Amino acid sequence: MAGSFQESKNDGGDHGIICFIERNFVTIKQQTIFAGSLCILAGLATACNKTDNSDMNYKSAINDHFKANPACIWSQPKKLPAQAATSDDAKTEGYDALTQAGLLVRTTAEKKVFIVASKQVNNYDLSDSGRSTWTPDPTQPGYGNFCYGNREVTSIDNSTVGANPSGAKTAIVDYHYKIANVATWANSAEMKTAFPTIDTALSTSPAAKASLVMNGDHWAYAGQ
Repeated sequence: MAGSFQESKNDGGDHGIICFIERNFVTIKQQTIFAGSLCILAGLATACNKTDNSDMNYKSAINDHFKANPACIWSQPKKLPAQAATSDDAKTEGYDALTQAGLLVRTTAEKKVFIVASKQVNNYDLSDSGRSTWTPDPTQPGYGNFCYGNREVTSIDNSTVGANPSGAKTAIVDYHYKIANVATWANSAEMKTAFPTIDTALSTSPAAKASLVMNGDHWAYAGQ
């Protein structure tokens, strides 16, 4: 009996030791997870600080600017409706490409030049699809542009931090970019032929420079 009792007592002791180890292991594991979570949160807080001198913040400031200022087919806004002589290929090529893309509608008319002379002209106006794509110029009624995508930073290559005369923090950033969110109509061969700048923009990854300035709690694009 004594031997049996002693054996039972030893079994209980071993079980208690095992439970103690398990409890401490769980506690250590919980502490490790908690500490890891704090590190992750601290990392996120740093990453989310928009005033930091970081590539992420520079990239965000540049991308935000060009989302609001997309790449367009004309360097300056154009007035529509427009008219061009059918014999003037330099003027009709772009409008005809936009017509093929479904953004314009074209009609042909005869325009008197002199009392006894006339010439054939094409009249171009926005189609229903073109109206939804057209970006009007708020400063010139009737003028606007067709925008086909926006710059998106692919790499931050170099940055130099400084301050402007007002004491605000500044950064000069060298970067590469591509054109993102490209409109389907801009990818046609006719559009790329009529507007070579589209072909160049979509087939290259150019280098550029941006001037940024600290605007309150975030970096803002100030020029290039």
